[in-house]
Amino acid sequence: MTTPDPMPPLEDPFAPAAPPLLGWPEQPDAVRLDMQLLRTDPDELYRKLRREHGPVVPVLLEPDIPVWMVLGYRELLRVTTDPNLFARDSRRWHSWDRVPPDWELMTFVAYRPTMLFSEGADHERRSEAIIDSMESVDPSELRAQCERVADSLIDVFAGSGRADLMAEYASQIPLRVLNRMYGLDDSPEIVQETVDLVSGNGGPEAHQNLLNRMVALLENARSNPGANNIASVLAFHPAGLTDEEILNDLLGNVYAAHQPTTDLIGNALRLMLTDERFAVTMAGGRRSVGQALNEVLWEATPVPNWVGRWASEDTMFAGRHIRKGDCMMLGLAAANADPDVRPDFRAGAAGNQAHMAFSHGTHGCPQVARELAENIAMAAIEVLIDRLPDVTLSVTPDELQWRSALMMRGVSSIPVDFTPAFHR
Repeated sequence: MTTPDPMPPLEDPFAPAAPPLLGWPEQPDAVRLDMQLLRTDPDELYRKLRREHGPVVPVLLEPDIPVWMVLGYRELLRVTTDPNLFARDSRRWHSWDRVPPDWELMTFVAYRPTMLFSEGADHERRSEAIIDSMESVDPSELRAQCERVADSLIDVFAGSGRADLMAEYASQIPLRVLNRMYGLDDSPEIVQETVDLVSGNGGPEAHQNLLNRMVALLENARSNPGANNIASVLAFHPAGLTDEEILNDLLGNVYAAHQPTTDLIGNALRLMLTDERFAVTMAGGRRSVGQALNEVLWEATPVPNWVGRWASEDTMFAGRHIRKGDCMMLGLAAANADPDVRPDFRAGAAGNQAHMAFSHGTHGCPQVARELAENIAMAAIEVLIDRLPDVTLSVTPDELQWRSALMMRGVSSIPVDFTPAFHR
């Protein structure tokens, strides 16, 4: 069985490289993102950019990497529903020569032979297989798995009367549940290898360790038809996926699923622990966990920005001249904050689910994957409330710190106190 190259070369077969110039000479109004404001008050940053530059803004990411930031809801719909013009293969980018090898977004933007970067008929074939494999997950069994994982994690700290709900709870659940959905166990060794992979702390060794486990998992699936897990469905899917395609997509989904689901749980817990409308919910009152999750997907989405899409040809878009090979950064949170569409949850808009938190179009997060993520988050929060009904923050809300990252938004830690509870 062949194994995929963990980092294919970044040559661009689609267009010549741009000259190695600093800044963005072709766009004199290009701006550098205020990362501090992005961390502390992103809505203010989006308002400022929209007011001064319109719905599509020429932006320079560190260090002087040019991208178009799409802020407008309607403009984002246009980009995500036209995969021929705004394509997904990052090798189209004409500015790779400006990107340093250690760029913080390299993990998400560098081309890999996964379904996430595929286009056209190949993308349709591979995405159909991925969707079918996720649809094979039984919702009741998923709920039971989530509850078992959540209970086991709470058992570790329940007797102490205090915990960090990010490090000890929210960050652990998606990985453990995903491993079970794949057909792996959730032993401490596998969980740690997965954490090392998605955090980037493990380097090539973490990638190789988890890849070796995926190879063994796929070999087992090929030799045992009929097993009920994602790897087995992919192994025998009518799309006829190769081993390399399956391995790349299994690993790609680890990246795509872990941190966003972790932050969906954490951001919803933050909302429920700090907002008076949800305070009584922690003891079984008015506002539901589902309402909290939906509000988070609108106002504190775990993936606020995504790089992205690449123009397949020159075009005019929102009054801007977009060149072939230009990079489009999807401002998902900015689109959610567009005043033309933003709901007022205090006035009662909890049922509005037209947010862009999962992107849109053929390369957006599939509906079944959205449902899996929300079901995992809902189970995690409901089990916590059931086990620790008097949980409260051990710091003031202002002391909770947002991580400073462009493509992932979540709180660094959620320290809490509660009445010590016995193990179940």
